[in-house]
Amino acid sequence: MQATIALLLDTANFTLALLLVTLGLVVIFGLMNVINMAHGEFFLIGAYVVVAVSNVTGSFWLGLLLAPIVLAVVGLLVEWLIIRHIYHRFIDTILATWGLSLVIKQGVVVLFGPGAQSVPNPIPTAVDVFGVQYPAYRLFIMALAAALALATYYLFFRTKLGLQIRGVIANRAMAASLGINTRRMDRATFAVGSALAGFAGAVMAPIMSVDPQMGVGFLIPSFLSVLVGGVNSLVGALIGSGVIGGATTIFSAGISQADAQILVFLLAMIIIRFLPNGIIGGRK
Repeated sequence: MQATIALLLDTANFTLALLLVTLGLVVIFGLMNVINMAHGEFFLIGAYVVVAVSNVTGSFWLGLLLAPIVLAVVGLLVEWLIIRHIYHRFIDTILATWGLSLVIKQGVVVLFGPGAQSVPNPIPTAVDVFGVQYPAYRLFIMALAAALALATYYLFFRTKLGLQIRGVIANRAMAASLGINTRRMDRATFAVGSALAGFAGAVMAPIMSVDPQMGVGFLIPSFLSVLVGGVNSLVGALIGSGVIGGATTIFSAGISQADAQILVFLLAMIIIRFLPNGIIGGRK
């Protein structure tokens, strides 16, 4: 029984951690139709912001607070310098953001070195959950991911700003004719997506090895989550993260990590084959 509870907790933990990364991706990729191959590096920068701030001040929480702010600024710069010139040119966005990801990784190597960094666990205690001693910080991540998902949903579907952003995405010309500043909405949306990725990296830093390759481990599963759940849906991101995160954890419990990844890819391929618009999009 305890083994089952531990597996369920691990599944929920990885699913919600993956959701943290997927939220930023679904905003940029799903809602803006921009294929951002540097999303994993935005996650990476968030983690290194925590490393830098912790080394200077000794405070993890200050780094957690600054990471999304730093990444929002980075997102604004990237949107202004690169993305605004290649909207709706999918191949160009892939090439440009892939090149950006290489630049960011090499910049991190120059500043911090190629070796792995570590961040002390800010909540090192364990909590008894139905007889299982589970790390308190992982429970904190789960609660934070759920709260952030609700906040993101509220922003996009219950506020005037969210309505304007969705209006620009749905019909740019009509939104502009109604007086909405479409350029401002583009910048705001990309900045929000970048900040979410940076926040995810900052939150995950204490339980991961912070190194220049850490973003890749979450980039591919988050893309799969968006495709499996539904490209243009925040609810789809939640469902997709549950399918990919749950399958990864369950498969990894019984077989090797490499075989588990193969099965997860096969599962994603089957779902996309029969539900090309994702689970939320339905069968076509």
